Amino acid sequence: MRAVDTNVLVRALVRDDPASARRAEALLREHPVYVPVTVMLELEWVLRSRYGYPTAVIAQAIEKIAALEKVVIGEREAVIAAAGKLARGWDFADALHHALSRGCDDFVTLDADPAKRSRRMPTIDPSVTRL
Repeated sequence: MRAVDTNVLVRALVRDDPASARRAEALLREHPVYVPVTVMLELEWVLRSRYGYPTAVIAQAIEKIAALEKVVIGEREAVIAAAGKLARGWDFADALHHALSRGCDDFVTLDADPAKRSRRMPTIDPSVTRL
């Protein structure tokens, strides 16, 4: 199994370099690949900050990658959960941190945004506590 860098996913999604996009798409389609959770975090950042994609499109792109038959994503369930939270207004990094904390008593932060968002989702695990 081969591991892929963020730029492989970006080329396949953005297709701003046709030759690289074809190679990236062929790799993702034809070979088992591993995508580290950190690559998914960087992917969201690149699509948002460099390309200006809206959060709904980024969440769909993350879910599309996760659904690919030959792609194994590190912490897949947390990445999918974070993509769902991204689509509902969360910052992806905060959502991923939160999803990776499942099973803890709570997720403590000094940031008001995750605490506000979690109050709108009362079944969220773990709860978010503002320090």
